[in-house]
Amino acid sequence: MDRKSKLRQIAFAAVIAIGAAQGVNAQSLPDSSAGAGAGGGVVSQPGATVALPATPPAGQAQTSALTPDEAKQSAAGNVAELQQMIHGSDLSELRTTYNGSYGASLLFYGKEMTYYVALFQQKNFWRVIKTQDAARADMIYKDFVRQTVQLSDVEIRRTQLEAQKAFTERMIALSQDRANRLQADLDVARQQQTIVASQQQQTRAEATALAQQKASAQDQLRAAQRQVRELQRQLESGLPSH
Repeated sequence: MDRKSKLRQIAFAAVIAIGAAQGVNAQSLPDSSAGAGAGGGVVSQPGATVALPATPPAGQAQTSALTPDEAKQSAAGNVAELQQMIHGSDLSELRTTYNGSYGASLLFYGKEMTYYVALFQQKNFWRVIKTQDAARADMIYKDFVRQTVQLSDVEIRRTQLEAQKAFTERMIALSQDRANRLQADLDVARQQQTIVASQQQQTRAEATALAQQKASAQDQLRAAQRQVRELQRQLESGLPSH
């Protein structure tokens, strides 16, 4: 083998070695991120522990803030990693935003200066992003917050409509109760009015009869008085007058 052939072989071997070393380093980079893992996990909120689903809910908005590398590393098991860490005291919750039942959290692991950004609904987390870049973590967190606003719009509207419907139904019930009470009062008033009208009619009839009886009695009185005067006159007939 001549000298040129040996040099070519040495150069080719060096290229292969460099490529292998770069592949190993790329796998061990600490600044990584992930979407929802293949398996579910548990992440705790302040005062609560919640389950992480294996897949995002239908209609999940795409995160424009994620790089291709972060999307590619979504199967790296960050959800499972966060699940193990959440039970300890080293993970700090920096920020959490709620919109309806949706929310976003920014968590910090100080021992490795690593940030975890999570997106969840009703405390069920489906997206977890890991990075050591504080600015990057803040940008992803803001993007997750934006998603919660979009996702919660219909839910908030539904909640408002449900409340309005319930309020209207309560007003209908109150109005119906008031109407029933007024109707009962009106029925009592009508019944009493009927009774009073009947009593008035009877009283008028009795008054008319009494008036007739009075007139008849007066006629009898006048007749009796005339008779008395006549008898008195006859009795005193022939007697000297004063």
